[in-house]
Amino acid sequence: MTENGEDCPLHQSDEAPGKGNSVGNDSKPLKTSLVDVTSPSEHNDELKLAAAAAAAARNAGGEISPYQPRPPLLPRLSKSSRSGSIEETVRTRRLKNSQESLSDPTETGSSTDSLREDQTVPPPGRFVFSGDATVRNSQDSSIRPRSAATTGSPVFRDRGSSLSEYERRPRSQQSDPTEHRGRSAKLRLSPVQPTGPLPALERSFASATLRAANRIDRDCLDYAVLAREKLGERLHRNLSDSRLLENMGSDSASVNSMRSTYSVLSPIRPQDVRNRSFLEGSVLGSGALLGAEELDRYFPDRRVGVYIATWNMQGEKGLPTNLDDLLLPTDSEFAQDFYIIGVQEGCPDRREWETRLQETLGPYYVMLYAASHGVLYLTVFVRRDLIWFCSEVEHATVTTRIISQIKTKGAVGIAFTFFGTSFLFITSHFTSGDSKVYERILDYNKIVEALALPKGLPDTNPYRSTPSDVTTRFDQVFWFGDFNFRLSKDRADVEMMMSQTGDGDKSLLLEHDQLSKEMKDGSIFKGFQEAPIHFYPTYKFDIGCDIYDTTSKQRTPSYTDRILFRNRQTDDIKVIKYTSCSNIKTSDHRPVIGVFQVKLRPGRDNIPLGAGQFDRGLYLEGIRRRITRELKRREAMKNQSSSTICTIS
Repeated sequence: MTENGEDCPLHQSDEAPGKGNSVGNDSKPLKTSLVDVTSPSEHNDELKLAAAAAAAARNAGGEISPYQPRPPLLPRLSKSSRSGSIEETVRTRRLKNSQESLSDPTETGSSTDSLREDQTVPPPGRFVFSGDATVRNSQDSSIRPRSAATTGSPVFRDRGSSLSEYERRPRSQQSDPTEHRGRSAKLRLSPVQPTGPLPALERSFASATLRAANRIDRDCLDYAVLAREKLGERLHRNLSDSRLLENMGSDSASVNSMRSTYSVLSPIRPQDVRNRSFLEGSVLGSGALLGAEELDRYFPDRRVGVYIATWNMQGEKGLPTNLDDLLLPTDSEFAQDFYIIGVQEGCPDRREWETRLQETLGPYYVMLYAASHGVLYLTVFVRRDLIWFCSEVEHATVTTRIISQIKTKGAVGIAFTFFGTSFLFITSHFTSGDSKVYERILDYNKIVEALALPKGLPDTNPYRSTPSDVTTRFDQVFWFGDFNFRLSKDRADVEMMMSQTGDGDKSLLLEHDQLSKEMKDGSIFKGFQEAPIHFYPTYKFDIGCDIYDTTSKQRTPSYTDRILFRNRQTDDIKVIKYTSCSNIKTSDHRPVIGVFQVKLRPGRDNIPLGAGQFDRGLYLEGIRRRITRELKRREAMKNQSSSTICTIS
C-alpha cells in the first residue's frame, strides 16, 4: 500500500515457489506493526514455518490455484511453540505502540488503534484475503513479506470499528476458548472520553490568521455601509466613528466587488467621452464639471449643510480648553459640510485660534480660506472631499471707524462659488452704546456699499444685482456678528420679563429689541431674515458664570450677537438650529450658532475652480495636536488606573 492508501500491484510468477522465485517482491520494504515486533532471527523462523506450511498444502492438494486465498504472511504459532521471551517482547512493543498512539495529538482514533494492534493472527496453513490479489510466501528469508495492514485489508481500512479481527472472523476460524482466555488477560486501553463539553463550532471554519488577512481596510469601510443603504438615499454617518465595522471580515474578492460596485467614480463609456462638451457658459452640457450630473451624485437633494458660529471673544488671551461645544454640540446628529466661524475682538494670536479650530474639527475638514480685519477674524472650513467643487475664494474688508488705522469696528467678507451657487459670508462689529442706533445703521450702509465683492468671480444672476448693495450680487448671503443692538428697557424690567418667559418664546423680550424694530421699518438689513429666537440674551455676563453684569454699570441684558441670512430665491435657506452656546464662559458674550440647509444649483464651466487648495500647514499642525492630546489623555487614564490602591478594612 502506498502512502496515499492505494494498493500496490503485486508481481506474481508463473513458476512454482519451490524454484526459488520471489513472489510479491517490492523495491521498498513496507513497515507494519506486526513485523516490527519480532527480531530478525525470530522472523526467519516464522518464514521457514510459512514455507513448510505452503509445501504441505502443495503435497496435499497439488499446485495452489491463483484464485485460492494466499497463505498467511505471518503464521500464528501455537502457544506451546512460542518462547517466553518472544511473547514478552511482543507484549512490550504492543503496549508501547498503544501509549504512543494515545499521546499523539494528531491521532484521532487512538482507542481504535490500540484494539487493532491486538488483533489475532491466523494459524499456519490458513489463508488470508487481502484485496483482490493472492500472494504466496517465498522461501527466501531475505524477502520481507507484506502484512495485511499494507495491502489494504478491510480490517485496517475500517478505522471506525471497535471490533478486533478475531471477533469478526467466522466461528470456524476462531481459536479454542483456552487460547482466547489467555489472550484476554493482555492489557487493553479503554477509549478516551472527553473530560468536558466540546467547544461550539464557529460559522466560519477559516483560521483566525486568514480572517485577519482578509479584513476590510479602514479606507473601504464606506463601501460596506453603502451596501446596506438604499439607492438614491443620502448617506449620513458620524465620520469619526469607524469602530462599528472594525471586526467585519471578508475575502479579497468581496472587497474588490464592493469597490467596483459602490465606487464614488462611475464608469465612463468611450461614446460619452466623445460627446462631452465644454462650451463656456453651458449649463445644458451633459458633461459640465459642475453640472447637474455631478451635483446630483454628491447631493441628491441638492442641499448643503452650513454651520455658522459668531462670538465676541473680548480679546482674551486664554482660549477655552475645549471647543467641541462651540463646533460639535452633542445635540447635533450629523456634522455639516461647511463651518464658518466669525470672531469679534479676537485673541491676539490669530494663528493659534485657527489651529485650535482645525484641531477640533479633525482630519475630515480643511481650512478653505481665512481673512481678518484687525481683531475681526473670519474662517471657512469645508469637508475635505468637497473642496474640488469650490471656486477661487475672494475676500474684502471695510472699516467703520473715522480713523482707518483703528480696525476694531467694521466688517470682513469672504465670497466663493460652490457648484453653481454663489455664497457671501460677512462678519461685522457695529458701534456700541445703548442709544447709538443711528450710528449702527450708518455702519451697515457703509459696509454694503464699500465691500468690493465679487472681484473675479462671475455673477450667477447679474439681472438681480445692484451696484450699491453687495448682498444683492450673491445667491446666498449670511451676515453675522456683534451688531450691538440692545433692548430698549430698564434692566429690572428685562429681568422680570426673562423670568416670565422661561425657556419658551422670547417674543415678549423681542418687542423691545432695537434690531427687530429697525428691520421691520426697512432701515437696515433689507431683504434679510432671522430665525425665531428661543434663547436668553447673550450679553453681558460676568466671566466664568451665568450671571449678568454685576459691575457698577449694570448693563441691560441684550441680544447683541445675531445671525441673519438672505437668498435670491424663496425658501433656498432652511433653518435647522438657532441657539446660543452657554457652556463657553471665557468672555462676557455667549457664542451664537446656526445650522442651515442651503439649496444648490448646477454650475457653469466658466467658474474658476480653486483646484483643491487649502492651508496644508495648518492641517498638519491641527492633526498633530489632536493626536498628542489623545495620547496624553490615554496616559493620564493609565496612570490613574495604576495608582488606585485597594485597602481592606
